[in-house]
Amino acid sequence: MSLAIDCSGLPASVARVAQSLAASAGAQAVVLAGSRASTDVDAGSDWDLTVYYRGALDLTPIAAFGDVHAPGSWGRLMNGGAWLTVDGLAVDVMLRDLAVVEHWTAEARLGSYELDALLGYLAGLPTYVLMAELASGRVLAGELPAVGDMPPALVDGAPPRWRFARDFSLEYARMHAARGNAVGATGHAAKAVLEEAHARLCERGQWVLNEKRMVNAAGLEATQPLFIAPPRTATDLACWIDALAECLSG
Repeated sequence: MSLAIDCSGLPASVARVAQSLAASAGAQAVVLAGSRASTDVDAGSDWDLTVYYRGALDLTPIAAFGDVHAPGSWGRLMNGGAWLTVDGLAVDVMLRDLAVVEHWTAEARLGSYELDALLGYLAGLPTYVLMAELASGRVLAGELPAVGDMPPALVDGAPPRWRFARDFSLEYARMHAARGNAVGATGHAAKAVLEEAHARLCERGQWVLNEKRMVNAAGLEATQPLFIAPPRTATDLACWIDALAECLSG
């Protein structure tokens, strides 16, 4: 039985995909996610749709639009989904196991989270992102738990963890710099910036879904020019990392 769905404001092609998700056996809710669910939209923004399910999910309806990656194929958090092009529009479909979402949401309320090494993420994906998705999406069909603001335990507990990771990354950047390894030095330095960005955003209780706009959102724009042309010699790299560290601690 299909979930009743409200597709108002969606392009017709996106609405068709959303309706197919609502018709999938096992689906509990369909959500408009990402930048399209907020005001943070630009010319490059695609359409993100998330289907929350329990148990098994029938992928037959969505498979009519293209290849679908089954649950678990993208890891325990991102789970699975599809990158579709429908009538010229990019539509990303994300699968979310509601039992997994509920588990990590409960952990986040206690200030507890884990990090997954996921493709496309430098600093890793914190498990509390699943709670952030609940808080930021527009429910088109079905029902989801209301989560509201970032839990106080996470606001208090996450920043020190992120800053421990930041300092660790900076030390590894210095170690690579001492060996003249510019790739390792700049890589760990970039990771440190994102870890500090996570810390600052958690302090504000500000949910983030990915790393795309985190640096500027956290007020770390001053670090951007440092990465345009990082130095190459060991001595200059060490000085460059110290300058970056000062910027992050400011």
